[in-house]
Amino acid sequence: MTAAAPRLRSSRRIPAALTALAVLVVAGVFLYDLAAVRAHRPGMRWRRELVGQLERHTPADTEVLVAGGVLALAGAVLLLLAFAPGLRGLLTMRAEPGLRAGIRRKAAALVLRDRAMEVPGVRSVRVRMGRGRVGVRATSHFRELDDVRADLDAALAVGIEELGLAHPPRPRVRVRR
Repeated sequence: MTAAAPRLRSSRRIPAALTALAVLVVAGVFLYDLAAVRAHRPGMRWRRELVGQLERHTPADTEVLVAGGVLALAGAVLLLLAFAPGLRGLLTMRAEPGLRAGIRRKAAALVLRDRAMEVPGVRSVRVRMGRGRVGVRATSHFRELDDVRADLDAALAVGIEELGLAHPPRPRVRVRR
């Protein structure tokens, strides 16, 4: 048996590349302008205009507050993207070292639902797959509820084991008429 695989995370290559490109362009422009000023040449026109704008506007102006709010919102979105795990719909599967495998929650729920429908006495089943728990609601029509529940527990235990999940969820079974 192999060690548990780490949780799958989305790579977020496009937002990271766009952010890195924007930072690179802005840093390059600032570096060029700083080098020009240090070489006793006049600063770029946008820099002189920015200084003029900063002299006319105070931090209490509406435009400054709106621009600050937009920048703060953009920063919060970037932080959210950086810290959010992503790929929450995938359940990590056990795999060989160097390999990563996952299965969608809906697909795993469908497999367990099909497994539960094979139990004698079960008329219908609803399966909700979470990261740590499987919720199963079954309707029985001709067998004793305790017998159906015991068979469902056994069938789901085998089904969860066959899914090969790195962190097997705990089943929660409810059976009614």
